[in-house]
Amino acid sequence: MWARRGDGQEFARLERKENMKTFLIAIAAAMAITASAQEFRAPIGPQKPVRAMPTPPPMLQRPPVEGVIPRAFSDSRNPLQMLNPWAPPRYGTWVESTSFDPNYPGKWKGIKLFEILF
Repeated sequence: MWARRGDGQEFARLERKENMKTFLIAIAAAMAITASAQEFRAPIGPQKPVRAMPTPPPMLQRPPVEGVIPRAFSDSRNPLQMLNPWAPPRYGTWVESTSFDPNYPGKWKGIKLFEILF
């Protein structure tokens, strides 16, 4: 948007920043006036009493946690025996810590680091 000056030799840019500032100030003022004009009224008449929510029963037992990391740090196990292929059966097998793909029986999908049972 260019306009010619009176002498016809040079172009001058129209100053639009001042118009934009005025426009933004007008919008902000209109929003402030609209927000302050709203009235908040309390409902008139009798109201229903508020019921207390029932308290859920306390959890008596934590959900069991299984997986590689809890098995390694349990107090009765030796974590290095998890790497030993000839370890006694009391240390568990690789099947306990492996997740399997339900679509392909026998195909493993990953290692269960943490498993929370509900």
